[in-house]
Amino acid sequence: MDAKTDNQSIPLAIDLDGTLIAADLLWECLFILIRRNAFFLFMVPYWVAIGGKVRLKQEVFSRVDVDPKELPYREEVLNYIRAEKSQGRKIVLATASAQHIAEKIAEELGLFDVVIGSTSKVNLKSKDKTARLVKEYGDGGFDYMGNSRDDLAVFDAARKSIVVAPDKHARRWGATNSAETLVDSGPVKLKEYLKMLRVHQWAKNVLIAVAPILDHRIFDLTMLLYVVGAFFAFSFLASSVYIFNDLFDLAIDRTHATKRKRPLASGRIDPATGIKIALCLIGLSIFITAMLPAMFAIVLAVYFIATTAYSLKVKRWLLLDVLTLAGLYTIRVVAGAAVTYTPASFWLLAFSIFFFLSLALVKRYVELDQASIKEKERLSGRGYRPEDKSIIAQSGIASAFASILVLALYIQSDAIFELYEYPFLIWPLCPLVLYIIMRVWILANRREFYDDPVVFIISDWRSQIMIGLGACLMLFAGLIKTGGLPFG
Repeated sequence: MDAKTDNQSIPLAIDLDGTLIAADLLWECLFILIRRNAFFLFMVPYWVAIGGKVRLKQEVFSRVDVDPKELPYREEVLNYIRAEKSQGRKIVLATASAQHIAEKIAEELGLFDVVIGSTSKVNLKSKDKTARLVKEYGDGGFDYMGNSRDDLAVFDAARKSIVVAPDKHARRWGATNSAETLVDSGPVKLKEYLKMLRVHQWAKNVLIAVAPILDHRIFDLTMLLYVVGAFFAFSFLASSVYIFNDLFDLAIDRTHATKRKRPLASGRIDPATGIKIALCLIGLSIFITAMLPAMFAIVLAVYFIATTAYSLKVKRWLLLDVLTLAGLYTIRVVAGAAVTYTPASFWLLAFSIFFFLSLALVKRYVELDQASIKEKERLSGRGYRPEDKSIIAQSGIASAFASILVLALYIQSDAIFELYEYPFLIWPLCPLVLYIIMRVWILANRREFYDDPVVFIISDWRSQIMIGLGACLMLFAGLIKTGGLPFG
């Protein structure tokens, strides 16, 4: 019997999660369920306690309907299956996902002769999957395609193993046993983890320093240490929220031109690893916060609740999403005031709300401008439609000018004399800030702006010059107040 005939008599079993698709359906469906109703988050420990992972899968998959057309199939695996099937080979889908979901996927693809999945009594993974395949086809009576540590037992029982996008355990097994490797982009790189954490977004947390800077307290060593600690506490917590946000939006992100390349959406980092990292970051944030003033802990808790609500629901609600975003930016300013015992003035908060509302609106404007959708069709995961673009732009520009008006009124108010003897010296702040925010809007209108607006302002060299000039003006005016410079 030649090799081709031998292959035809040996069935090929394919794993689903991580192998046929670049996703894990259990985690994906669980986050969809929690996004629909956060109450289910508290049900998960109960389901696991009374019935283990079998019960968890049963509860989750019975409540979430999976659309096979929307799954991220690995094209290399599909091509391999098609080639083997064309030679008359039996193809088996063997998965730990629910039987009824596996059957829907098999029906959609039309490539599988047999479907074996988890039931209400059996979680078909690792040894249970091995036992089922050996029972059906005998020890060494099948070939198997898998990707993870859970597949090692099946690899050992198979005649031939094909490793697909392996985790470190499957990669090590494949190298030791000279297994065929179909898809492997190598171990996850540090830059991919940093991309998942969105470290570049940490720049937004520089806003924590605004209140102590404006109150001329940033050069106090204790205050400076508090600000640095608050920066990292906020950054770690924010990154954990970004991870959970990506997990909630996996299906939506995969349809986006750029977001589908994110480590979680692309399948480069599995959801379980993302969750472990997120929990570690929350722990680090709590540890740092414990060493800072209690009022900061309260502000950070409010931020966590607000940003979690934003990720779960609010970002899909018309207008409330941008108002919440403006509030989240402003909370960072309030956090800086709390951690340094600096009063957050009415003027600062009013300016922040209008300024950051404008930036939140420009973010939505850009998303709408880049989206390929028809009129009366909603932006994916948002509450906006293409015809809203003009009113968003008008509102954003109006908010920008409102923030400048608040700044001008502050410079003319009695409160300014507590910090500056000659307030007219900082009047140029108004055109400087106006330049920064109007430039963002002009670039957005030209379709030359794609970044988070706050990150853009902090990293853009022209905006940096404007910020530097403003800082010099305030420093100069402050030194005159304290007698550091002669004047008059």
